[in-house]
Amino acid sequence: KGVLSDAVIAAVMAAAKAKGVPVIVDPKRRTFEAYAGASLVTPNRRELAEATGLPDHTDDDAAKAAAAAGRQFGGDVLVTRAEKGMTLWRQNGQVLHVPAEAREVFDVSGAGDTALAALAVSLAGGQTLEASVGIANAAAALAVAKLGTAVVTRAELRAALERSAARVEHPGALVSREDAARIVAAWRANGTRVVFTNGCFDLLHPGHISLLEQAARHGDRLVVALNTDASVQRLKGPSRPVQDQAARARVMGALRCVDLVVLFDEDTPLETITALLPDVLVKGADYAPHEVVGADVVAAHGGELVLVSLVAGQSTSSLVAKARS
Repeated sequence: KGVLSDAVIAAVMAAAKAKGVPVIVDPKRRTFEAYAGASLVTPNRRELAEATGLPDHTDDDAAKAAAAAGRQFGGDVLVTRAEKGMTLWRQNGQVLHVPAEAREVFDVSGAGDTALAALAVSLAGGQTLEASVGIANAAAALAVAKLGTAVVTRAELRAALERSAARVEHPGALVSREDAARIVAAWRANGTRVVFTNGCFDLLHPGHISLLEQAARHGDRLVVALNTDASVQRLKGPSRPVQDQAARARVMGALRCVDLVVLFDEDTPLETITALLPDVLVKGADYAPHEVVGADVVAAHGGELVLVSLVAGQSTSSLVAKARS
């Protein structure tokens, strides 16, 4: 490590770019300009501090330092932070903090290399970067629980991911986007067909139930993404939602057909779809295929868009209007 000249690094980056091959760098330079063209650089806390001169005491500190590092080479940054987990900063400004797995530590030797290897294999297998970070975090936790530079086997990692997915307390549990990405990755690793749909789902009515039940029939697990209150207000106006996001998530999670609930604060679910990469994206038949946000992302990864029939005369807006009249 650390013996490659600038010319060799530049040649490798150019060759990889020409072939469309992503490059992940475990950095050994004091700054990261030499890695221009890399997809992802993975410094530890010390390497990040040396490259940026910034602390990483808090999650916000780590995100700011990672952003400064990313600007040095023009790519994404994943900081491995030992007992504080990992922080991913992306060029689009998205930040993901993954807490460290709770596990007794025997030896940290090789944990970073294990995480990097797991990350690379996961990305090569078609997982999203967010899901791959969760997998890398799980692999690192297994590595530190062993003495010396021990190997983490595929069976051990799969079992750890299954345990992580099983920690969802009940079907329909509300989880963060990063936890959802990790859980969905574990499901997909076991051949589970994951279905995704989204909406405000304010004042649940028979039309909603019909859509959700139809969606669930297209796979093994159904993930529902709910607009946060702020997102609903931007879309529907200041008088909505009628029920806050906690209430809507609680109601949604109680439905037998729903396996996971996740909130999104953006105007569209694109970032959530990109993070989860479901096998099936479901929307109502009132949409044309080209109008469905995220359909292209799902299709690009081998998934499909399904448009399901609607129940006539059912809408939250009409219920609200009727209640106020």
